[in-house]
Amino acid sequence: MLPGWRLRTPFAALLTSRLISVLGTAMSQLAIPWLILTRTGSPGLTGLVGFAEMAPYVALQILAGPIVDRFGARRTCAAGNAAAAVATAAIPLSIQMTGLHVPLLAAVVPLAGALRGTADCASNVLVPRTASGGSIGMERAAGLSSAASRAGLLIGTPLGGVLVALVGAPAVVLLDAGTFAVAAVLGGGLIPDELTPAESPAQDAGYVHQLAEGFRFLLADHLLLGIVAMAAITNLLDQGLTSVLAPVWVHRQLGDPAALGVIFGVSGAGSLIGSVAGPLLSTRLPRRLTCGIGFLLAGAPTFAVFALAGTLPPVLIVILFAATAGGAINPIIGATPYERTPPGLQARVLGTVMASTWLTIPFGSLLAGALTGSLGLRPTLGAAAGVYLITTLAPFILPSFRGMERPR
Repeated sequence: MLPGWRLRTPFAALLTSRLISVLGTAMSQLAIPWLILTRTGSPGLTGLVGFAEMAPYVALQILAGPIVDRFGARRTCAAGNAAAAVATAAIPLSIQMTGLHVPLLAAVVPLAGALRGTADCASNVLVPRTASGGSIGMERAAGLSSAASRAGLLIGTPLGGVLVALVGAPAVVLLDAGTFAVAAVLGGGLIPDELTPAESPAQDAGYVHQLAEGFRFLLADHLLLGIVAMAAITNLLDQGLTSVLAPVWVHRQLGDPAALGVIFGVSGAGSLIGSVAGPLLSTRLPRRLTCGIGFLLAGAPTFAVFALAGTLPPVLIVILFAATAGGAINPIIGATPYERTPPGLQARVLGTVMASTWLTIPFGSLLAGALTGSLGLRPTLGAAAGVYLITTLAPFILPSFRGMERPR
């Protein structure tokens, strides 16, 4: 029998690769817009480039499931990260060589997003399989995976700003390409094939049939469907707060952009604390009650404090507690799809679940901006708090959430 540390090495390698990859992506998400903006001075083109990368990323989370089944999660994850490294490196190199050739950029940026989406679709499947191989509980695995991602964001965003100032945006994007290469090496070298075999039965059916099978499973599982719907609505509201409502509040109440960085830093720290503490606490508490209370604390109070407060300290206190509560429920939200989805369908279902919760994010900014312009800031914040409160009552109201309790 292999020693415990040998059994857990694949899971540790996956967490490390995810941390490094997300850290690089966070830096790149700051550096690429800065690179385009400083070269062109066009906010429109900058936003278009961001959309061109994000849209294929979300789409491939859904569409890559049959590909992962056919070639295996480990191989797809390693190959996708390796190819993403090349495509990401091509972005600053093409700008450096051609000045700013928009058609070339329009081809490279979506390709990089699509390759990242494919790799992350496979990475989602690797979490439950490497955790099972190391005898790690699903809640703990989901919490640690979330903590790795949040730590990467928390470190990568400020680090990206510092590095852009020190070495320039093109060098930071190249560094992101290097993080994808490291993730490919870790995933390809330390995760054995026997943990993530290709799903041979899926090869007998056509691509469209395989894809539809994943959708049918999700639509038939009322609990997963409820979780997806609740996450999609809350993500819509959270994006509106992050991109529009919080900046407008800071501008009008404080007039100091540094306060916005403090708010986001406290929110990120709270999320990381919750993601680390969540696996330790969630296994001792009933899932449905914990999830319901966590969502209630994580959402509506944040919007309410912005609507009611006129100074920064109460906002920071509420955000810290809310973000910690939100991070603490991630192990439950993450473990539930792992446990309810058969291994042969995980690539198609888990990617669909992830992408479906993200589909509303681009519209959060548009909706928040339109409502703030027509209703005003405080009415919009109050309305968002009300919608958030009603949405997060779902675990207490919908019977399907009773299936969230741990399987025996």
